[in-house]
Amino acid sequence: MSETSAEAVADVADVAVAAVATAAEAAAGGWRRTTGLAGAALGVVAAGAAAGVAIERLTVGRGIRQKARLALDAAGPYGGLRGTPGTARAEDGTELYYEVDEVEPATEAALARRRRRLFGRRAPAPVTVVFSHGYCLNQDSWHFQRAALRGVVRTVHWDQRSHGRSGRGVAQAGGAPVTIDELGADLKAVIDAAAPEGPIVLVGHSMGGMTVMALADRFPELIRERVVGVALIGTSAGRLGEVNFGLPVAGVNAVRRVLPGVLKALGQRAEWVEKGRRATADLFAGVIKRYSFASGDVDPAVARFAERMIESTPIDVVAEYYPAFSDHDKTEALVHFRGLPVLVLAGVRDLVTPSEHSEAVAALLPDAELVLVPDAGHLVMLEHPELVTDRLADLLARAGAVPAGATVGGYGSTGSTAGPG
Repeated sequence: MSETSAEAVADVADVAVAAVATAAEAAAGGWRRTTGLAGAALGVVAAGAAAGVAIERLTVGRGIRQKARLALDAAGPYGGLRGTPGTARAEDGTELYYEVDEVEPATEAALARRRRRLFGRRAPAPVTVVFSHGYCLNQDSWHFQRAALRGVVRTVHWDQRSHGRSGRGVAQAGGAPVTIDELGADLKAVIDAAAPEGPIVLVGHSMGGMTVMALADRFPELIRERVVGVALIGTSAGRLGEVNFGLPVAGVNAVRRVLPGVLKALGQRAEWVEKGRRATADLFAGVIKRYSFASGDVDPAVARFAERMIESTPIDVVAEYYPAFSDHDKTEALVHFRGLPVLVLAGVRDLVTPSEHSEAVAALLPDAELVLVPDAGHLVMLEHPELVTDRLADLLARAGAVPAGATVGGYGSTGSTAGPG
């Protein structure tokens, strides 16, 4: 066995041993029995995840991986797009950060002429596209789509409460759990501040799609009066408690029973957990890659970009959001999107919100365009940006946000030769 291979095998063994040791230490430290059991269950899952990325680890040494992360952090081109900043105030007082990218004057003039031709004096105001990101991400997760649409259509990108540059949830700091309904109200606050008038296209990925559904559930009049298009990407209307995350049935059932309590306990020991995250950066990166992407040629800078977003979410925020997904059920809210141009898109190999959930959404919206991307995981908008942006551009054309046949560009590629996008 080569030295590199031996190191990789040792790495996997180290992970398994560390997982078992962590579980034993947790139990010995006086945690509840269920927490100790969860540590053991999560240890099995962690060891399995490590084995799943063992091939990559066989060929790339630990030191090289660490140097690569540092290099990618220094030179990675993704997530650097910025717009005009603003803040909205949620119902509980949480400060929600957003940015606006305005339309270039020449483009807006062309769009205004087209609207006058179509509608005469009753031409509607310019369309605003509002992007809502997913769990443990931030507004930068739309990097490629933002680059492509920049200057072509007015866009709003915002950070969900306790994510990115938004403030810590005031209600959560006071001990209240997060609810998807609360996120829908947050989105309404952002729309009121950043796009108080004119037609809107709503785009949501994963939890962001659930946020869009919650907005429709609580504010159906807004959907009826102002929304002209909707894109639901890698998301679900409910039954998330049945997702197995690609794990064996026995393992996922054990994790499901105890994970909420474990996350709560870990959230109360956030400083200790964050140190552990840094110490196990290699394993963490492997797990993120497995649950974010499905294709084998994702640009390492894109993979590292996703990793940075996810690892920047504090463990106490991860913990306080998790229970909301089991309670999420917005199937009935989908009726408010009927009659609108709707795009439903998902990666076929998504382990977080399986594509079957998108198919179920599309089945309730017979006029929706359903796009299933074969070689794609959960972060499909980063993994296959060209395809996602192309379908979004088509939706925007159908919604009247951009002229039919309008060219959007600059969204780059996630292949190994990718540029900044």
